Amino acid sequence: MCLLCGDETAYRAYMDYLDAMERQGDTADLDKAMEAVLDKLQAADKMRAADPRNDRTLSPFFCSAVVK
Repeated sequence: MCLLCGDETAYRAYMDYLDAMERQGDTADLDKAMEAVLDKLQAADKMRAADPRNDRTLSPFFCSAVVK
């Protein structure tokens, strides 16, 4: 649970997953819930990284680090 305590987005996704399982009448396996939440968060990160609007190298105002 330490991962969830440190990341509000992960905690919210975990609780939403558990709530959805309860609404369906299923009992949630906590390990499966954690895996499903992590998979969902990783997929969201990959989509965000693939979005060209998030590519800072395309910006004319982006400066590369200077190596001295």
